[in-house]
Amino acid sequence: MTIAPSSLSIILPDEAATIQLGEDLALALKAGDCLALYGDLGAGKSTLARAFLRAMADDDMLDVPSPTFTLVQSYELRIPVAHFDLYRLSDASELDELGFDEALEIGICLVEWPERADDRLPKSVISLHYGFTPDGGRALTITGPKLKLDRISRVLAIRAFLDRNAMKAARRRFLSGDADYRAYEVVRLDGQPQRILMDSPPRPDTPVIRFGKTYPELVHLAEDYRPFVAIDQLLASMGVTVPQIYATDPDGILLTEDLGQDGILDDEGRPIAERYLEAAATLAFLHGQIVSREITVAPDHIHRIPDFDTQAMGFETELLLDWYVEWKLGRKPTEDERQTYAQLWSKLFSQISDRESLVLRDVHSPNLLWQGNRRGIQRVGLIDFQDAMIGPAAYDLASLVQDARVTVEPDLQRQMLDHYLDLRQSEAGFDHDALLRDFAIMAVQRNCKLVGLWVRLMKRDGKPDYMKHMPRTLTYLTAALDHETLHPLRNWLTGLGLLERV
Repeated sequence: MTIAPSSLSIILPDEAATIQLGEDLALALKAGDCLALYGDLGAGKSTLARAFLRAMADDDMLDVPSPTFTLVQSYELRIPVAHFDLYRLSDASELDELGFDEALEIGICLVEWPERADDRLPKSVISLHYGFTPDGGRALTITGPKLKLDRISRVLAIRAFLDRNAMKAARRRFLSGDADYRAYEVVRLDGQPQRILMDSPPRPDTPVIRFGKTYPELVHLAEDYRPFVAIDQLLASMGVTVPQIYATDPDGILLTEDLGQDGILDDEGRPIAERYLEAAATLAFLHGQIVSREITVAPDHIHRIPDFDTQAMGFETELLLDWYVEWKLGRKPTEDERQTYAQLWSKLFSQISDRESLVLRDVHSPNLLWQGNRRGIQRVGLIDFQDAMIGPAAYDLASLVQDARVTVEPDLQRQMLDHYLDLRQSEAGFDHDALLRDFAIMAVQRNCKLVGLWVRLMKRDGKPDYMKHMPRTLTYLTAALDHETLHPLRNWLTGLGLLERV
């Protein structure tokens, strides 16, 4: 494959390569993308389209009839896909009757014989032109906007990475994307256990907001894949269950062990008490360990675990001011309100007793995988810990007890707190009451961050689904504010109209 600024050139030696490309493109295209397939009869356009649709459905038996006579076939998949065949189109205006524009608004359009559409295709179309090689293969040229070609280049780079690591025939399927910029795939190869591919390129540029730094820099978010490797190595050395890393690429591609899909929720999405309690036990174990701040990742790189310092904690709480206030009140906060809020938090942060624990940062249900065949602390597999810091143990405990993604009832919350406290009680110098105060402060800190984050994901990033967590987050926030240490902040938030009076 060769890459030019405005095009990609690919050689497909056989039908298997065409199918593989179709499957890989299913990982690159997004809602609003139009892929126009140009080429003679028998070039392989329908083969690629069929492979794309089956990969999108993760169903090798998906019925994919040719739309030659119906002109369009629609599929309600992970992303809706409309497959157009315009060979029999008599006039480009017929696209209106076929609902082309509507299909493009909500999903992906695959178009065979796009030349029949005249100039009706969007300017941002991705065009794939088929040609023939002397030995009977196919020579493809892909053109389109740079940002879209960059996505395709990335999935092709991942394919090359798999080829280099003895997984040339592996099949890839979408697993998930997180609230940040990373993406995950399932990788399957006959005769081998299923694996997970983590696509973690260098963090994209974001605006500088203060002190010459971006928000990720201010709150110590991982800039690339190496912190994940470092913390994975650290946790494994402690005997905790984390994915084994099989291969890495300097551009942020990792092939890892699959810890399975059995989490800590039941089939109805409700917490399984036993598993949450085991997760609390795992945290109690981790928080009782003395952790080195420096981890050698490679001969030329040492990762230093950053501190979850007062500055970083404060910047996270400002998400409430920067996003939630305007969404809730219809206005931006005043400078006086910002100063009062910062002063309240400064007093709270000064009361935190523990600042020396390993904080994994997102210890909640999506990142906890149940290992039923293991024992003790190894029964809970941990993932998504690249942003780990050194700070208050109570932060991770709050992440688990007040799980942002699922409602944990007060009784189970109390059971987890009691279990955690019991397990740590025998540690020299452990202070039961100080931990509960830290827990209340960090639970409020985390939830103030989250109410702003949910709005930001909706408003800035076009991810409105996260707003479904807002009512739960506000309930958790209100409960944590009940601790006497938090009453001044509670009164201020209530007086401003950001919380209901209780």
